[in-house]
Amino acid sequence: MSADAVQDEYYHDLSYREDTPLVRTREGVELYCESTGEGIAITTLNNFFFTAPFWRDYTDELAKHYRVVSYDLCNHGHSTRLGQEPAWEEHAADLVGLLDALEIDSTYLLASSASTQLARDVALTYPDRVRGLVLAGPVVGPQIRRHRMLQRAWLRTLNSHDIPVLFSHMYPEFVSTQMIEEYGVPGFLGLRESFLAMSTPEELNNGLTLAQQGDPSTELLTRIQAPTLIALGDDDILLGPTAGHELAALFPNGRCAIMPKAGHVPFLDDPVGFQELVHKFIDEAEEHV
Repeated sequence: MSADAVQDEYYHDLSYREDTPLVRTREGVELYCESTGEGIAITTLNNFFFTAPFWRDYTDELAKHYRVVSYDLCNHGHSTRLGQEPAWEEHAADLVGLLDALEIDSTYLLASSASTQLARDVALTYPDRVRGLVLAGPVVGPQIRRHRMLQRAWLRTLNSHDIPVLFSHMYPEFVSTQMIEEYGVPGFLGLRESFLAMSTPEELNNGLTLAQQGDPSTELLTRIQAPTLIALGDDDILLGPTAGHELAALFPNGRCAIMPKAGHVPFLDDPVGFQELVHKFIDEAEEHV
């Protein structure tokens, strides 16, 4: 594959659908939302680095079997901007307001990294609205403190420099060794262009600051009754395979799937394999409903 082809592969179409109406979730808040496919709903949760359009290339196969809903959090992307970043509780209320507006009784939540905390909180506060959880590269549980240390370092880099320098700091920490070696500079540049297109310094500052807040208690996970899949790359710097299985065991109905040679955001490494994993998990969960 040529260098240009590799770079193009990792630069996705992140354009917004301008004819898509915003969805009101609470007083003064409207969210940008994309809904594709039909059937049981899967709702993606952004981790402050992603926007709704980002998910298209990582849920296209799932959308053939389910209804995939992707949206921008309040104060991010094309959603309403408030004077202050919403708290986790407000982001959770926005999600439920979105489900109400879309007439979705319950949904699977697909979360990555920092947004796995939001998925956890929604499952605890609104259990009837959550059919199951897919936590990719999760930061809930014992490793949340390590993740917050990394976030503080990222925040210092952002505030001392700019987004390109922040990306250079983060890249070897969230991308797998295989991806770095295989795609080299073109892959780095392609992902960097996507990263720069999705966020402003203010959005990243607000998101990284919020991600360091919230209850870190491991005991919270033992209260979640929804089927839960930990989707973990075996090259995730935050959580090794052994710790991943230990984390899954904290959930009453948890399981852990290890994705070979994948990093902290495992669907970047293997979008097709990740979607097959999610499809299998949902099919099995639905058999026991």
